[in-house]
Amino acid sequence: MAESVGQHAMDVGEDGTPLIVVISGPSGVGKDTIIERMAELGHTFHFTITATTRKPRPNEVDGVNHHFLTQERFIALIDSDELLEWAIVYGNYYGVPKQQVRDALDAGSHVIVRVDVQGALRIKEIVPDALLLFVNAPNNKVLRDRLVRRGVNTEEDMRLRLAAAESESEKAFIFDFQIVNHENQLDDAVAEITAIVKSEARRYTPRVMNI
Repeated sequence: MAESVGQHAMDVGEDGTPLIVVISGPSGVGKDTIIERMAELGHTFHFTITATTRKPRPNEVDGVNHHFLTQERFIALIDSDELLEWAIVYGNYYGVPKQQVRDALDAGSHVIVRVDVQGALRIKEIVPDALLLFVNAPNNKVLRDRLVRRGVNTEEDMRLRLAAAESESEKAFIFDFQIVNHENQLDDAVAEITAIVKSEARRYTPRVMNI
């Protein structure tokens, strides 16, 4: 049986019901940049740290950007049911540890979870009332340019990621809201997301977060 988290959450005050907010979308649309900007602006959300078996990119820090784990350690977390969701993406494992989500909800904080589309749909199965937000680029050219700037510089890798983006965009209708992250309009995307979260947290019929 799923554990009920934060049953007192309907009385948390002006911020409303603490929510699990899933931010997803194709690789390169700016999910990490949006979340980093939300933190810079002082939004008092809990930003989950994803565990992964991939190697760190330049300037990424363990325990800040991701928990970088060995495959053996990650599989142990799967076996002990300590991940909210997990998936294999481009040959690497990714997952969200459950305990930090429970702790944040019980403390009255909205929880921001950044996962790929496959992971978002898995969370929806486990927590049907989770708030799912799909972020996309304005068009494929913008998406390709962002991937190039991020260091995806082999044609084969680019082809795979753009093909995956097209497939993932076809699933956007399953999400609760869709946000376009336009070039040089990062703060607009952040404002749209935070407005959605605040509105959904104050719904007359509250979302119920059970994990």
